[in-house]
Amino acid sequence: MMTARPRPRDHNRATPFRGIARSRMIALMRHALLALALTALPLQAQQIEVDVELALMVDVSRSMTPNEVEIQRRGYAEAILSNEVMTAVQSGLLGAIAVTYVEWAGNYTQREIVPWTVIQTPEDARAFTEALSQTFAGGMRRTSISGAIEYGMDSIEGNAYTGLRRVIDVSGDGPNNQGSLVERARDAAVGKGIVINGLPLMTNEGLSGTWDIGGLDLYYRDCVIGGPGSFVIPVLEWSEFAAAVRRKLVLEIAGLPPPAQIIRAQAPFDCLIGEKMWEQRRRYWDEP
Repeated sequence: MMTARPRPRDHNRATPFRGIARSRMIALMRHALLALALTALPLQAQQIEVDVELALMVDVSRSMTPNEVEIQRRGYAEAILSNEVMTAVQSGLLGAIAVTYVEWAGNYTQREIVPWTVIQTPEDARAFTEALSQTFAGGMRRTSISGAIEYGMDSIEGNAYTGLRRVIDVSGDGPNNQGSLVERARDAAVGKGIVINGLPLMTNEGLSGTWDIGGLDLYYRDCVIGGPGSFVIPVLEWSEFAAAVRRKLVLEIAGLPPPAQIIRAQAPFDCLIGEKMWEQRRRYWDEP
């Protein structure tokens, strides 16, 4: 009687356990490669979380006198150093904000005075204000609020920070008269989750009286600001400027409800009024 020979084991045939082990090994390798790729990313790609990303867009168009430009810088410096603003910063969920200060005029004339900077302590605030006072430059031609909003939007989108809230803060003494339509720029920023607040300067110093449209606060309300909780704080006298900036920054940083409506209700403002005025007067203003 012949005995059956044992069947030789097929070493090339995977057992169920071997298949499971191999799958686990592949998964581990994938995780390791992913971790390696993440650690190899450049530092700027690793976003820093803050409570607020705040782009301060400050008008230095030709209608602004050197005195007004200096008042604005001093007003922002005073506000940022104030106890009220520092308390708002440190009361946030993360206790830190990212801020940039940009002066603007025409569609392609934006001047970054202080790049994106984290403010978390009084020392950070002092460093920011020192950088703010380093360089003073003259005004620039034309007024493009839309260009300021687009610049602020691109700057927020491209910086190294991730804010729980993202805000563009526009101050100016006249309507948009160059660049894309201000409503279009506003809607694009709001569509990206960015809130736009306004600080219309209604002091009528220098050339700004020439561009008096009979209600710059209404123009900002209807044409410039946008997004949840957006607001306008008009400045009627330069002596009020620092207090207005301080109030605005506290509201923006703390995410508080906007102030009670202090702008008189009227019919919607003509958002093309600046462009129309420019067309009427350009023979006096255009370059030869």
